[in-house]
Amino acid sequence: MNQFETALPEQYETLKKQANYTSSWRERLAAVEKLSAYQHDKIIDLLKNRMEHDTVHKVQLAAYEALAAFGENVEMPSPARFDIIKGTDKIFLRVKKSLPRDHTVAEFADKLKRMRLDVYDAYEGEKGPQFMNWLEERWTKL
Repeated sequence: MNQFETALPEQYETLKKQANYTSSWRERLAAVEKLSAYQHDKIIDLLKNRMEHDTVHKVQLAAYEALAAFGENVEMPSPARFDIIKGTDKIFLRVKKSLPRDHTVAEFADKLKRMRLDVYDAYEGEKGPQFMNWLEERWTKL
């Protein structure tokens, strides 16, 4: 017996937008988790897209787990070995150059969040509790 709902949820369009919301990995993860109760072709396609293309590994894994539970033939995604967003150093350098010479890492983080929330959010989601330490290391090397 199928344990999943096979119709699209009423809030499908909203959840679809949420699942593709670039500036919040938490929103994407929440949408993936809600959608994983519905075994429908459109949702399977959306989950495959998140599994293959999301910048945050937690979101990729949640999509993978839902697809595997549906019986889809999918391979577990591996964490990114390098930068999850192309040109990260260039983005960081642009942010650093926009600040006064004697700025702090906290000011750098704040400006990055304002200038490129998508980048800030993706790395904050990927790095978890180590995010600020990681960001400070990158900032120091610039």
